[in-house]
Amino acid sequence: MLKSFRRFLAIQVGAGLTLVAAGVMSATAADTDVLATVNGLEITEGDLAVAAGEYGAQFGGLQGDQQRAALLSALIEIRLLSSEAEKQELDKSDDFARRMAFMRQQALHAVYIDKIVNGAVSDDDVRANYDKQVADTPAVNEVHARHILVKTKEEAEAIIKQLGEGGNFEEIAKEKSQDGAAANGGDLGYFTEGQMVPEFEKAAFALNPGEYSKEPVQTQFGFHVIKVEDKRAKQPPAFDAVKDRVRSVLVREKYIEQVSALRDTAKIEVKDPALKEVIDGIEKQRQDAAEGADDNEGEGEPAKAE
Repeated sequence: MLKSFRRFLAIQVGAGLTLVAAGVMSATAADTDVLATVNGLEITEGDLAVAAGEYGAQFGGLQGDQQRAALLSALIEIRLLSSEAEKQELDKSDDFARRMAFMRQQALHAVYIDKIVNGAVSDDDVRANYDKQVADTPAVNEVHARHILVKTKEEAEAIIKQLGEGGNFEEIAKEKSQDGAAANGGDLGYFTEGQMVPEFEKAAFALNPGEYSKEPVQTQFGFHVIKVEDKRAKQPPAFDAVKDRVRSVLVREKYIEQVSALRDTAKIEVKDPALKEVIDGIEKQRQDAAEGADDNEGEGEPAKAE
């Protein structure tokens, strides 16, 4: 169910690309607050913010002051070891120069994403995309049903007779049903087409609210007596529940758009033929995925917030 919007939210074009700019922050007055010094070298709130972007995932199990303390401890260790490395003139090695060049490019990559890519996706863009997805989603009905599951047709027929004599469906389900929903009076909640086995689904959708099946419904699990409580049109997920995922997809799309534009105008030569073949394949997959996302947009239904 809800295939298009869920597919839209799950777009993963550009395998291996990671948007690493989450921790990049603009300077504010608070960023200059000194949290600690190491041999006279200051560690500020701004340093902690950058560290959170780089290493926050490693401390994902910590919250609040515990996470801040872990990050600060990591920065203290970095200050200690970096100072010692300078004393031993490790900063003058070719290896260090290569690492510094790469880290500078990585930092510029992150700042570009933060300032240019993220900045290109506004709150209005997110809302407009959500509204379009909802508007383009065909209406889908769903059923709220209960059932009583037993092993034999005779047992099911006896239950149907009991219901015809005024028996309470929920109480009978609690007493006689042989599946996990029995404790809840056989309640299966709402479901759409394609979620249940075909025989069960066909019988449930044929009933009107308040009706129960007058004949046992056989499936691979046994014999069912089904009661429909309600039918309704499937509702899209609330905007607030999916807006962050919508934004992530739009940011990724904008990233791919920017990279593709730069690739088209750049002179890129991969010297190793084997590597070139693999890279060309990855690029084609990325382009196909992006085109597929465009083709699928508007089909199916918005995703259920989970």
